[in-house]
Amino acid sequence: MDPTRQAINVLQAATVLLLSPLLAGISARVKAWTESRAGPSIFQPYFDLAKYLRKETMVPEASSRTFVLAPFVAFGSYLLISVVVPIITPYPIPYASTVDFLGGGLLFGLAGAVTLLAALDSGSNYAALGASRTVSFAAFGEPTLIVVFFAVAVITGTNNPYVTNNLLTSSTSAYLSATHLLVTGAFFLLLLAEIGRLPVESAGLMEFGMLEDGRLYEHSGRLLGILRWNGWMKQFLLCSVFVNVFAVPWGMFSQPTLLGAVGNIGILLLKLLLLVGVLALIEATVAKVRLFKIRDFLALSFSLAILSVFAFAILGVP
Repeated sequence: MDPTRQAINVLQAATVLLLSPLLAGISARVKAWTESRAGPSIFQPYFDLAKYLRKETMVPEASSRTFVLAPFVAFGSYLLISVVVPIITPYPIPYASTVDFLGGGLLFGLAGAVTLLAALDSGSNYAALGASRTVSFAAFGEPTLIVVFFAVAVITGTNNPYVTNNLLTSSTSAYLSATHLLVTGAFFLLLLAEIGRLPVESAGLMEFGMLEDGRLYEHSGRLLGILRWNGWMKQFLLCSVFVNVFAVPWGMFSQPTLLGAVGNIGILLLKLLLLVGVLALIEATVAKVRLFKIRDFLALSFSLAILSVFAFAILGVP
């Protein structure tokens, strides 16, 4: 096997592992600016992670091994995704052929499922409440994700994200087609839900609408650090797929060299900074809504995904 591509594979995994906390830190800082606050350092997630990993881990007495193993299973799932989807390369790397869009979606689902099981296994009513809310909304989000992948498949004839990237890069008509624009809108709305940027979602344990932190209520120490890291990796992966495959597929160096891959990291960061700015603008301009309105939000995302398939059936891809 080509050692250069293997090195690029390692570099891509390292990019997700090491830069995902930075993206979370930049997002928090930009959000603080929109609220006229100084905000934390962009490196605060690294400090928090170091603090968590140094602290003692407390395990609820009534919990089982699921409570301890779930964070590591989710971490392994996100790490596997990081070596099979377009993050810093527009060309397939050694293990890309083993997983397509649907396989990546299943890995995301596995990570979410084991995290929910760990929350339920803790025996905490508050953690169970956060888990139940997440499941109730995931029932609307998962069908949207499946239809989005189906729409991508009908455009390119395959669920391979690299094929999608190459087609949209080389064909302006395919990029501007109604099918692609609608499916991009659907994925963007789903992205807002999946990374906790809904206008009802807020971090912190004092928020009634809080979803993500509720599931982690009983975790502490190293386990909490791993779960936080999982959340940052999930955000980084989803945002990277959105900008590299759907929204801004251009710009990456196509030569399979280490120097080109390093350059692509810088290009990726520029794309992600643009996306962070858009997300911050949405958070600053869209008012908070009631918790039950999340279903309406996800229904809109699902409707756009369905319309994208109809648009292909009627108009096709020019």
